[in-house]
Amino acid sequence: MSILNVLLSREQMVVAVDTLAEDALTGVQSAGAKMLLIPQHNLLLAARGSTQFFLRIYELALQASFRAEFTLEKLSTELGSVIDQLWPKYEEAVAEAGLSVERLGTEIVLGGWSPQQSRMVATAHLKNADGRPATVQPITGQLASPGEPLRGLTPSMAQAEILAAGRLQASYLNAVEGRRVAGGRLLLGFLQKGQAVVKDLGPIGD
Repeated sequence: MSILNVLLSREQMVVAVDTLAEDALTGVQSAGAKMLLIPQHNLLLAARGSTQFFLRIYELALQASFRAEFTLEKLSTELGSVIDQLWPKYEEAVAEAGLSVERLGTEIVLGGWSPQQSRMVATAHLKNADGRPATVQPITGQLASPGEPLRGLTPSMAQAEILAAGRLQASYLNAVEGRRVAGGRLLLGFLQKGQAVVKDLGPIGD
């Protein structure tokens, strides 16, 4: 379980993720990268779910970003089919490791500045073990995962409020699961035209 929050306006995009990672076989916890940049195109990829699956998706997206004809829109269109192509092998590896396939799922956000549309654009790509193709959802203003503890709160791009929201979400997830599944530190990705920055906002859920 992870935290993945997105706030989007025409000129800016803010993404927040926690850093807690856990080895599925040993249970050893560490700090993981759940948000990575494609800086030459002012783009960002972030994920909730398996970090190993996310890193493979990022690797392929980074390779694609070197193409002369690369665009955000093209990558967003291709991403769902790439997720679907990789998913069976991922399920197979999880089953061979003796882990539960039923709880598998990933939520990958792709977003950044679109020269074609002259604005920030973001999409969420979701996949789980139900056998259906990956779904793609445009993000028009806000995405919060998990969203339950933030109901009733007004979305804000202020860093103090983003950190407070992350702490609420970490506490909620850890209480629901009965163990520490979210936490570490909260990383903030901030994008606007010509700028892509990642900042450490501080500890959460510890």
